[in-house]
Amino acid sequence: MGKKVVVIGGVACGPKAAARLKRLDASCEITIVERDSEVSYGACGLPFYLEGEVPELVDLTTTPVGVPRNAGFFKAAKGVDVRTLTEAVAIDRKKQVVTVKNLEDGSEEDLPYDNLVIATGSSPVRPPIPGIDLANIHCLKTMEDGAAIKKAMAEASGKKAVIVGAGLIGLECVEPLINDGFEVHVVEKLPFVLPALLDEEMAVPLMKHLQAKGVHLHCNDGVVKFVGDDGGRVIKVATEQTIIDADLVILAIGFRANIGLAKDAGLKIGDFGIKVDAHMRTSDPLIYSGGDSVESFCMITGRWFYAPMGSTANKHGRVIASNIAGWNSTFTGVCGTGVCKIMGFNVGRTGSTERDARAAGLEVITALNPGLDRPHYMKEAKLIHLKLVAEAHTGRLLGVQVCGPGEVLSRVDTVAALLSRRGTVDDLFEVDMAYAPPFSPAMDNVIVAANIIQNKMDGLANSFTPAEIKAKLDRGEDIVLLDVRMPAELEMMKLPYDNVVHIPLGKLRSMVDTLPTDREIVCLCKISLRGYEAARILIGHGVDPYRVHFLDGGVVAWPYEKIVKG
Repeated sequence: MGKKVVVIGGVACGPKAAARLKRLDASCEITIVERDSEVSYGACGLPFYLEGEVPELVDLTTTPVGVPRNAGFFKAAKGVDVRTLTEAVAIDRKKQVVTVKNLEDGSEEDLPYDNLVIATGSSPVRPPIPGIDLANIHCLKTMEDGAAIKKAMAEASGKKAVIVGAGLIGLECVEPLINDGFEVHVVEKLPFVLPALLDEEMAVPLMKHLQAKGVHLHCNDGVVKFVGDDGGRVIKVATEQTIIDADLVILAIGFRANIGLAKDAGLKIGDFGIKVDAHMRTSDPLIYSGGDSVESFCMITGRWFYAPMGSTANKHGRVIASNIAGWNSTFTGVCGTGVCKIMGFNVGRTGSTERDARAAGLEVITALNPGLDRPHYMKEAKLIHLKLVAEAHTGRLLGVQVCGPGEVLSRVDTVAALLSRRGTVDDLFEVDMAYAPPFSPAMDNVIVAANIIQNKMDGLANSFTPAEIKAKLDRGEDIVLLDVRMPAELEMMKLPYDNVVHIPLGKLRSMVDTLPTDREIVCLCKISLRGYEAARILIGHGVDPYRVHFLDGGVVAWPYEKIVKG
């Protein structure tokens, strides 16, 4: 007889651990218990079911060849017993048994184990806001949630929806609602959308895109109560600043790890979830845990944080299975990598934002590099905004954020691969990225960003971020904004300030003497490649290098007021 292994949780980490363990050690007797009716489904596909890209809810439960991943499938194909509608209610570590309850008939049973896997996942945050239990206020976590929201969308008469929370889930729900004819309002307590993924200047292009698509954003605002009708259905959302009519509300405030079972069993709990070591072992060496139920180690800051992600959960399951089977497998941590697509606008990030890196006590240097995702002569070329964050004195990569209608995934994944090996901007420059005009520029956007930081570290370039320049302008500092773009470019987009001087780059060498070189000069262009060139020209003509800077990211990355034609 082999080991008896009980797996609590049947969505991502649990089934992965069970299936791999059976492949490694066929003698193991493995039982998965899952309190819901479905197992091993693609929860991350739920927003795309609402949108209609996934035609049927059952499609999220099938294999690539269309076989449902149900209890029968796991028994026949994986050799694993699955008990759905079965809830684990207690763990007796001394006796090594799990007490489970059949949710259909209420009966209870003790399942013995040699090893136990806790993959209890997470639950949506539902704060005690007055009226939160009204009908038609939904979260999106399970297949049942997806079915309920789809039904509510079909039955809503007024077609007014409010999404509370502008994180990944909240924003991924925008498109299906807009496409279904809803008037959509997004309420976010923080000043900008995707606050856990992006710095503010990187969120601004996404916010402008959403507003252009008809989405009503209410940032720096919070919900104070939900108002219902006589039938107990939500009809209004009252925020700190306004009242919004609502036929449907989606709560997307975030998730918390389900730690109750582990805590009651006396296992060590961290600040964000169950505490595990690099082998995914809990404080009890016979018990493992993974997926959304555990806290994660950040490879950038060295801190513990919460990073629920389906990809991570599957990796956890693999590591857990290997260790139960007697191998020595470790999981060193995560970088916080994520990507999403919101109404044709792609957003990707890995590592730390500038804000989080500074909060962790790191001294940072950054580069803003907006540009086309492939050569300008390719008709499919599209804009992406890119921000690279590195450690100031060492050049160690800390993170990247990329967003726009262009391709972001390859840039994010390239940096993610280097982050896990403590790579530097020099290492990034040397990455032999694939190049052909249909896919990328000859010098990929992320490598150009690395070059910008190299230049800054080498003292070849001094820059100001848009926020730093805006602060100077607000303080009334005596600076010159030297715009070196062509006249036709100025007609399309320009900054609305009196201290802007226009000299095309091709004429700058002959006109240096016309500039007030006793004042601080900030060179800029569309994306600041020419701005940097202009700064080098001024320095080469004897202007005090301490008085010469360029605007990081140029006019395209300027998130504040600007005049745009059309």
